[in-house]
Amino acid sequence: MAGPEPPPGPRDATGGESTTTVLVAAAANLGIAAAKTVAGVVSGSSAMLSEAAHSVADTVTELMLLVALKRGAKPADEDHPLGHGAERYIWALLAAVATFVGGAVFAIYDGVHTLTHGEEPGDPVVSYLVLGVAFLLEGYSLRTGLRQARGEAARLKAPFRRYLRHTPDTAVKAVVFEDTAALVGLVLAAGGLLGGQLTGTGVWDGVASLLIGLLLLHVAWELGRSNAVLLIGRALPRPVRERIRAELLAVEHVEAVLELTTLVQGPRQALVAAKVDFRDIATAAQVEWACETAEQRLRAAFPAIGRVYLDPTPGPGQRRGEGPAPGPDAPDSPDRPDVPDGQASPASDSR
Repeated sequence: MAGPEPPPGPRDATGGESTTTVLVAAAANLGIAAAKTVAGVVSGSSAMLSEAAHSVADTVTELMLLVALKRGAKPADEDHPLGHGAERYIWALLAAVATFVGGAVFAIYDGVHTLTHGEEPGDPVVSYLVLGVAFLLEGYSLRTGLRQARGEAARLKAPFRRYLRHTPDTAVKAVVFEDTAALVGLVLAAGGLLGGQLTGTGVWDGVASLLIGLLLLHVAWELGRSNAVLLIGRALPRPVRERIRAELLAVEHVEAVLELTTLVQGPRQALVAAKVDFRDIATAAQVEWACETAEQRLRAAFPAIGRVYLDPTPGPGQRRGEGPAPGPDAPDSPDRPDVPDGQASPASDSR
């Protein structure tokens, strides 16, 4: 049975590793794109040209992910008090769009064109060689991404598939998804070449190109949706929220947690805000130290939590009249009789 959805990891714990993973993928895709383009022109294979477009789109994607990692790591400042963690999701979303436009659309168009207009198969030898080298390079890039993802999943004690589905580190997720799609695409392209070589028709090549396009379409949709959810604002997983609530209730002078809000701000950044009912007999100093203790407990339990905001709030069982008397500008309440305009209240009329 799948375990709980993993929370973000410790802040900046794997930022350098994510950059290395993306750099390896970018270097591999750049070389592969050039080789596939040459092979596609020589062999006349639409599937190879689709794979070349796939690799070009992946290269652009990796460059955008590098920008995302750099800009998302900028520290908070006066104009951006919550930091720049969410900016990486904007660039990652643009990277998903690049995969859709640069890879999926071109591959589908080229496949349809081949099926409707025909294709004269050329010499596939060069294409086979390029596909073999590309498979090795893509496999190495995927191995790098998987090693990082599996390490993070093991550290968080979360099932690998669940971690990959819900991780806020969308840069690593993009590398794993795109490299996996690239390996599948290479197999499809090889199948199209072989089918054309055996039958002498370009139909197989066109079908392979269409399948590559649909595969890229699925990857672009998954990555785009993941980044959109994080841009909109995603809470920490329910098990993590329950533990946060328990940590707050364990603090002395805390009676109840009336409202708990959490927000994932980046792969290793999270915010916690809560309305807390403190004991009525607690002094102001005790409430202040309770808030400080709560923040320390939460950061010790979850290093990703960078900001904790606690709002002392009366519990639902408390009446307004039991607290301090409302000021002259406070709204009327059931415990305070209405006073008609122009008529002094007994309190204001006293000397």
